[in-house]
Amino acid sequence: MSSNTASASTPTVTNETDCPAHWFVGTLTRIKVSGDQTSGEYSIVDHLAPSGWESPYHVHHAEDELFHIGEGEIEVCYGTDGTSRLHAGPQDTVMLPRDVPHGFRVVSDEPCRMLIHTTPAGFDEFVAAAGQPAERLVIPEPAEPNVEGLSAVAEEYDIGILGPLPE
Repeated sequence: MSSNTASASTPTVTNETDCPAHWFVGTLTRIKVSGDQTSGEYSIVDHLAPSGWESPYHVHHAEDELFHIGEGEIEVCYGTDGTSRLHAGPQDTVMLPRDVPHGFRVVSDEPCRMLIHTTPAGFDEFVAAAGQPAERLVIPEPAEPNVEGLSAVAEEYDIGILGPLPE
């Protein structure tokens, strides 16, 4: 059964190809568990980013966020000025409470694959709104992000884009 049609009370399995996939800010992001499936309690997305990729520095005001790293390594910058740092690699989990500014970069030579769990749900909807349906299940070709457009959509989901990731 595809997880996309299940209700919050129906157990599901989501495989590689039966979930919505989006090219989202230079990554391949698949919605593995949507807020619709959990009555808005949480969502889980599978996020695949290339080596050297950086998120914008941002803050979630509505949800807490967990990264569980499956492959690759990231450096997380957090705090008011982004000078606090965490390093995470395979099988590490990073917890980022709401209202803590943060961002991350892929520091491994290989792509980084992680599950992003947000509580409550909403990030899954942001990915769908800010991304575009993936034409293939691969990382998209590099392109300049539309920061103004991303910021406008992010604002609708109570996410503030603060600027580029601090060095």
